[in-house]
Amino acid sequence: MEYPGEHLLPGQVGNFFVILSFCAALLATISYFFATTRSDAGWKAIGRKAFYLHTAGIFGIVGTLFYMLFQDMFEYHYVWYHSSSELPLRYIFSCFWEGQEGSFLLWAFWHAVLGVILTRTSKTWEAPVMAVISSTQAFLISMILGVYLFEYRLGSNPFTVLLREHPDFMFLPAFQNPNYTDLIDGRGLNPLLQNYWMTIHPPTLFLGFASTIVPFAYAIAGMWKQDFNSWIKPALPWTVFSIFILGLGILMGGAWAYEALSFGGFWAWDPVENASLVPWIIIVGAAHLMLIQQKKGGVLVTLFLLSTLSFVLVLYSSFLTRSGVLGESSVHAFTDLGMSGQLLVYLLFYFFLSAGLIIRNYRRFPRVNQDEALWSREFWMFTGSLVLLISSFQITFSTSKPVINKVFGTNMAPPVDAIDHYNAWQTPFILIILILIGFSQYLNYRKTPFKKYLNRTSVAGIISLLLGIGTGLLLEISDAFHLLLVVASWFAVVGNTDYWLRILKGKIRHAGASISHIGFGLMMLGIVISMGKQDKISANTSRYDVSQLDKEFNNRENILLMENDTLMMGDYWVRYGGKERDGVNILFEVEYFEKGENNRPGPYAFTLRPRVQTNPRMGNVPEPDTRHFLNKDIYTHVTWARLEDPIEGDYEEPKMVTLQIGDTAFARNAIVVLDSVARYTDTSLGLKPTDLSVAAHLSVWDFNTDHHHLSPVFVLRDSSYVIPIPDELEQIGMRVTFTKINPMENNFEIAIEEKKGMSRDFIVMQAIVFPYINILWIGSILMFLGTILAIYNRIRFQ
Repeated sequence: MEYPGEHLLPGQVGNFFVILSFCAALLATISYFFATTRSDAGWKAIGRKAFYLHTAGIFGIVGTLFYMLFQDMFEYHYVWYHSSSELPLRYIFSCFWEGQEGSFLLWAFWHAVLGVILTRTSKTWEAPVMAVISSTQAFLISMILGVYLFEYRLGSNPFTVLLREHPDFMFLPAFQNPNYTDLIDGRGLNPLLQNYWMTIHPPTLFLGFASTIVPFAYAIAGMWKQDFNSWIKPALPWTVFSIFILGLGILMGGAWAYEALSFGGFWAWDPVENASLVPWIIIVGAAHLMLIQQKKGGVLVTLFLLSTLSFVLVLYSSFLTRSGVLGESSVHAFTDLGMSGQLLVYLLFYFFLSAGLIIRNYRRFPRVNQDEALWSREFWMFTGSLVLLISSFQITFSTSKPVINKVFGTNMAPPVDAIDHYNAWQTPFILIILILIGFSQYLNYRKTPFKKYLNRTSVAGIISLLLGIGTGLLLEISDAFHLLLVVASWFAVVGNTDYWLRILKGKIRHAGASISHIGFGLMMLGIVISMGKQDKISANTSRYDVSQLDKEFNNRENILLMENDTLMMGDYWVRYGGKERDGVNILFEVEYFEKGENNRPGPYAFTLRPRVQTNPRMGNVPEPDTRHFLNKDIYTHVTWARLEDPIEGDYEEPKMVTLQIGDTAFARNAIVVLDSVARYTDTSLGLKPTDLSVAAHLSVWDFNTDHHHLSPVFVLRDSSYVIPIPDELEQIGMRVTFTKINPMENNFEIAIEEKKGMSRDFIVMQAIVFPYINILWIGSILMFLGTILAIYNRIRFQ
C-alpha cells in the first residue's frame, strides 16, 4: 500500500547522518590510536578530519530530528510519542530530549563540541585524549544506530521506526488508510516536562555529564603514555569547568522541582537525583587531588581513581536510569528499550580500561618518601577527598539496591523514607567537609607551625561559634546535628571570607576557591534553616475531616477551603476565590490576608494561583505557586480538587459508598457520616407487620456548616424482596438510599444522589513556609561565580 502523506526523505537523511557519524567516530578512534602508539602525524591528521566529519554528522542528526518535530511528522514513532500538534512551540526542545534516543544524542552532541575544542587546545595530548573521546562517541552513536547484528538490535533509531511499522501499532485498522497521516495526532509531552526549566535544565546537565569525559580522557592518556604528571595541568581547568557546569545542572533540577513539583522542596534524594550528584562529588574530590599532586605529589593512585571514576559513574547513572531497573523506585527513570545490554558493555569497557591501566602502572607511579605533616594543607585536602569518596559510596550503595537485588538475588528494601535515610547518613560527611573548608586554606603546603595556624583561625572560629549560637537561638533550632551544621556552615563562610580579606588582601584574582567555599557554606546554611525549620502552616481549621477524601491526607498539614470561605491559616487568613481554566491548566485562586485586630481577617496581602495541568493520557499534574519574600517563601499547592465544571439539571448518577458505623463519605455538596443503624418501627410508611425494616441514621454537614439528619430505610419483604425507601434534603439537593446490608463484612451500602448544579466548590491545599531560603540561592550564585573565576584563572595563568 502506498502512503502519499508520509515524509520518508527526512528519515532517510537522518539515518544517513547516523551512519556517517558512527563510521567517522570509528575511523577517528582508530586513527588517533595509531597516532598515539606510532607518534605518526599522518594518522593524527586523519583522526582530526574524521572527528570533524563525525561532528558534522551529529549536527545533521540534530537538525533533522528538530525539523521532524517542528513539522509534526507523527508518522515517525519518536515524534508521535513525544510531541503533539497542540504542544506550545517553546516545549519542542523538551520533546527532543525526553526520549532515550534524544538524550543519547544530546550527550553525544556535547561530546562532539568538547572534542572539537580539544583538537585545537590539547596540543601534544590531542592524539590519546581524542582517541578516548572518539571511542566514547562510537559507543554513544551505537545507541541510536538501530541495526541488527544477527538477532540483536544495536540501538534504537528515531529515523527508521515508522508508527505503522511499530509492533504496538502495525495491526491497527487506522493504518489500512493510505491517508492515515491526516488522521493522527501525537501522544504529547509528559506534563512534568512542560515547564521552562526543562528547556534549559537537561542540556545543562548533559553538558555537565559530557564534561567529565575530559579529565577522564586526560587521566587515561597520562597512564597510556606513562606521563603521570604532565596531564594534570591541561586537565585541571576542564575539571573545574565540569564542577561548575554539572553543579549548575543539578541546581537547575532542584529549582525546577521547587517551582514545578508538588512534593514540597527542591531535593527528594530520588535515585536519578543521586545518580547526577555522585559524579559531581567525585569530580570535586579529583580537582582537589590535582592541586595536591601539582604542589607535592604522592596521591597519584587516588587521583587516577577519582578522575576516571567520575566518568564511569556517569555511565553507571545512565545504566541505572535507562535499563528499567529503577522503574519502581524513581519517577524520573526511563523504561528499558532493550539497550541495557549495550549500556552494560559500555560501562564495563571503560571501568575495566580504567582499572586495568591503574593496576598496570601502579608500580611505575612516582613515590614521595616524605610523610605528610598533620598541619599541612595537602593532608586535610586529601582527607576531604576521601570523605567525599565515602559519601558518594554510601549514596551509590543505597541507590543501587535494586541492581544488587537483581544481580545477586537478594531482597534489600529501598529506604522507607528516602529523605530521612540519606540525611542521616550524609549529615556527618557534610559537617566534616564544612569544617575542612573552613580551616584548610589557612594551612601551608607541606607544613604549618601549629601556633601560626591557631593565630590565623582563632578569630574566624570565635565569630563562627557566636553566629551559630545566635542563629540557633533566633530560629529556635533544638536539633543538635542541625545546630552543629549551622556553626560549621558559618565557619566555612567566615573562615574563607577572613582568608580572602586578610590573607589574600581582598584580591579577586586568587579568590575563586574562597568565593566558591563561601557560597557552599551559605548553601548548606540555607538548606539547614529552610528545610530544618520549614513550617507546614496549612493545618485544617475547617469542620471537615480531609482524611476521608484520602487516607494520606493529614489534618495537621492539609486545609479544606470552601469557595468564598475565609479561614485562618498560620499567620494569615486565606480565601478560596474559585478556579479558572487556561488552556490545559486549571488555576485556583487563593487570596491571603494579614491578621487584623482580635485575630480577624485584616488587609489583603497577596494572591497565589497554584494549578493543575490536565492531561487525559498521562494523568493530571499539580504545580505549586510560591510567594517570595526576603526572609521566607510561602509555597502553596493543591492536593485535592474537583476539576470538572458544574452541570445544571436533575439528579446525577448515584454515588455508591460502603460504610461502617462512624465512617464518613464526601459528596459534592456535603459530608455524610453514618451514625448508627437501627430497627425501624414507624408505621407511617405503610409497612407490613412481617416486613424487616432498618434505618440508617446519617449526619449530614453541608458546606455552609449546617447540620442535617437523614434516615433512609432498608425494607426486606417476604425474605427476598428489597424495598429501599430514600430520604431527601431539598435545601442541598441530596437524596440518600439505603441499598444493601453486608452482615459478614459488618458494613452497609448507601447510594448518594445530588442534583446537578447545586454543588459548592472546594479544594484541599497545603502551604509550607521555607524560612531564609534565599540564603541557599545566594550561596549557589556565589559558588558558581567563584568557580567561573577559578576556571578563568586556570586558563589565563597556566
